Amino acid sequence: MNDDTQLSEWAATQMAILRVLDVLAAFFGGLLTLPLLAVVAIAVRVDSKGPAIFRQHRVGRHEKIFVCYKLRTMAENAPTAGTHEVSSTYVTALGRLLRRLKLDELPQLWNVLWGDMSLVGPRPCLPSQVELIEARRKVHAFDIRPGVTGPAQVNGIDMSTPLDLAKGDAIWVRNPNIRDYFALIFMTVAGKGQGDAIRP
Repeated sequence: MNDDTQLSEWAATQMAILRVLDVLAAFFGGLLTLPLLAVVAIAVRVDSKGPAIFRQHRVGRHEKIFVCYKLRTMAENAPTAGTHEVSSTYVTALGRLLRRLKLDELPQLWNVLWGDMSLVGPRPCLPSQVELIEARRKVHAFDIRPGVTGPAQVNGIDMSTPLDLAKGDAIWVRNPNIRDYFALIFMTVAGKGQGDAIRP
């Protein structure tokens, strides 16, 4: 991993273009999926006790803390930690299905629309994930918005291996581009990548 990785002027220009695509995709995608989101949210409430929407503080661009939204896939009393640090016993029956289909990520379209996230970028981590934060600082991953998906995720690299994850993040920091933006979104929708590992 090259510690001198920086967000070049070219990369900054690409990110500005991709921001326009983010807003358009999040707005129209949010409208199209709103009925599905409503149905799934009701199912989450019926399936287990607790709110349908899960809110958690994550580290965003320039290390600013923001509230990340997801459909709840774990029991209400699950500990606040990275998914790979939480026992699989906390994952609800419906939550397993939502994770597999990646439907739990739908509320993050709000985060994209508001500017906290992009559709593509490093997955936002928790403030407590110090090793990953330090590794991401070295590759300037916090110079860009975190993403709903990214190169690391579609290649099966998750937060349980922070150094490898930061290397995957660096790929996008160095070379954000429209072609890969759409390719990564398509691969994610098509089911490539399984999200963060869950501790057995």
